[in-house]
Amino acid sequence: MKDRRSQLAANLAQVEERIVSACAAAGRKREEVTLIVVTKTYPASDVRILHELGVRQVAENRDQDAAPKAAACADLSLTWHFVGQLQTNKVRSVAGYADVVQSVDRVKLVGALSAAAVKGDRELGCLIQVALDAESGERGDRGGVAPDAIEELAAAVDAAPGLRLEGLMTVAPLSGPYAGRQRAAFDRLMEFSSRLRGNHPAANMVSAGMSADLEDAVAAGATHVRVGTAVLGVRPRLG
Repeated sequence: MKDRRSQLAANLAQVEERIVSACAAAGRKREEVTLIVVTKTYPASDVRILHELGVRQVAENRDQDAAPKAAACADLSLTWHFVGQLQTNKVRSVAGYADVVQSVDRVKLVGALSAAAVKGDRELGCLIQVALDAESGERGDRGGVAPDAIEELAAAVDAAPGLRLEGLMTVAPLSGPYAGRQRAAFDRLMEFSSRLRGNHPAANMVSAGMSADLEDAVAAGATHVRVGTAVLGVRPRLG
């Protein structure tokens, strides 16, 4: 366990150095960027070590992994983000532990999240996941809504009891005009964020960038970066 703690501490320090350097290069203050550590496939013991090392924001993308892990770490002061594609039959479970759902991409999901939040007497932060590889009326290959549907979804979240519109999220697309162009993709997301804040001034969170491209996200103006592999190591294969 001591070896694992040393490993995670060293990895966190390297990621912190990258964020500090990216902020300096972009002329931004370090406190403008929040690190979310994506702990998918890793055990609750790692989450506990990360908490000891100062991490307060963690993310998961599969409810079957996240629910027991969040329960095992319920005594820790953590903000849990759900970042995966979310099916409506998992909403009740996710609403029980997640503080923020970053992958809202359809009106039906808004209704289900609202009902679960109200029933659980909770308030859930919500990000609209934007798919930069999706045409109008479609969803992206990695989830997310086409850009022209952002405002409709934002209005639905804003009007839904138990939900709080926080902003936008994207995953750099693997296909379409922004494939391999992370900086351009994140710049585009920032344009959408600026428009969104015109009608929803408090929705100023922009979640973008992962282990390989966090510098591009910081340069574009992201407020949150989601880093897994660079902190926890190469993920074990599932199955």
